[in-house]
Amino acid sequence: MIADRAQLEKLQGGFSFLEGPVADAEGNLYFSDIPSNRILKWNLDGQLTTVLEDSNGANGLALDIQGNLIICEELGKRISMLRPDGEIIVLAERYNGLPFNSPNDLWVDANNGIYFSDPNYDGPDNVSQDSQQVYYILPDRSTVRRVTTDMRRPNGIIVSPEGDRLYVADTEYDQVFAYEVLDDGNLGARQPFANTASDGITLDEQGNLYTAWGDGIKIYNPHGKLIQTLRMPERPTNLAFGGVDHKTLFITGRENLYSIEMNVKGMPKSL
Repeated sequence: MIADRAQLEKLQGGFSFLEGPVADAEGNLYFSDIPSNRILKWNLDGQLTTVLEDSNGANGLALDIQGNLIICEELGKRISMLRPDGEIIVLAERYNGLPFNSPNDLWVDANNGIYFSDPNYDGPDNVSQDSQQVYYILPDRSTVRRVTTDMRRPNGIIVSPEGDRLYVADTEYDQVFAYEVLDDGNLGARQPFANTASDGITLDEQGNLYTAWGDGIKIYNPHGKLIQTLRMPERPTNLAFGGVDHKTLFITGRENLYSIEMNVKGMPKSL
């Protein structure tokens, strides 16, 4: 999957703890630096800018079909939306009358609905909900549903290119699972997909799934078979495709941002 003679490139260092990369239609990359409480942008010219200060502990990021940046706020315990004009709108902050635990990662589906994982990595005092599950914000942004009941600590999340499967990495199970996506956004049966823990996950247009964990990136084909491994100099936290042709794989480490050229394109940001 890696382009011939391609080498892992360190683009920028000196961060605190990077997470949540997502590319826009042009290929520019947005990502979070959680301890510094910022959302940053790496553009196609290699320039780094700050998109949002005081991000309320922004972690996972996604873009909807209108170009709004959707944000998992760990400190705010909510999902918010940053509009291109700079306005921030809260999309979801409670379920059954209680705040979320600490929203971690999310994905916008083809209908403009939002799946997000809500684990707890900050100790027992931070738990608000009665379990750590996956939720779905309906496309009209009016209602939040809990769509899993069998997760332990969900993390990375993404929908398949065909829109029929939701992949969820669970770091307590040390598994990536695949759920059937139903027409109304609810989920059907859960199936084990890859026997690996993962933080962030992403997909290419062929349906291969990329996991970030331990000492590198593991790539699995659509049947869950490991087909390639990319070793990293530090523990990766997340990854996303971007660049001019969306064949650049960007990888966030704890303190550094990396990239490597691939032979395949990443999955489009909207289906």
